[in-house]
Order: sequence, then structure tokens, then C-alpha cells
Amino acid sequence: MADRNNAAEQSARLSVTQTTTADTRILLLSGEIDADTADLLRQALRIGTGPARAVLDFSAVTFMDSTGINVLVTAHHAAHAADGWIRMAAVPASVQRVVEIVGLDTIVPCYPTLPEALTD
Repeated sequence: MADRNNAAEQSARLSVTQTTTADTRILLLSGEIDADTADLLRQALRIGTGPARAVLDFSAVTFMDSTGINVLVTAHHAAHAADGWIRMAAVPASVQRVVEIVGLDTIVPCYPTLPEALTD
């Protein structure tokens, strides 16, 4: 029963909506990315469940801690090993600050908008 409650709490704090184009997965993220919700993001980014290219739309993300950073670094390495990539789009200023402080933006490119991340 605790697992069901945790899963419900996790989905209430972070939602991931995925669409796929011919060669890119688009993940619309909404909510908080932290230790309690990172598994949901990790599962969505799992290479082998779709194209090795992924654009993450952060426009509705309100918070991200080091757990989220670690998930993105791991996903970047997996995508790169599969000749793919990961990009972030529309990252809010509060989250962008964390991304820049830890240097994540040096390995996972950040784009101002989703269309720019998809066309570059």
C-alpha cells in the first residue's frame, strides 16, 4: 500500500507527457524534479523505449535538485552511447540557475524554446 501512495504522490508532484516525432522524443515536464520524483523522469528517459534523441520541455518545471541533475547526466551518457542526444528547452530562470551552477548546460544544451531545440 505504501508503494501505491508513493506512486500517487510522485505523479502528483511531477508529470511527464511524451510525444514522439520520427526521430525525437519530446518530454513535457511539469512539477518538481527531486529525489521523490526522479524515477518517473528516469523511466521516461530510458534509452531503448524510443528514439535516442530527446528534448525535454522544462517550461512547467518549478524545481529541480541534484537528483534531477544526476538523472539528466546519466541519460545524456546513455543517449550519446546510442548516437543520440538530450536537449533542454524553456528552462525557467530558477532551474536554469541550478543547471548553470553545476555545469549541466555544458553537456546538455539548453534552448530558449521547444521549437528551437527541435530544429537546431
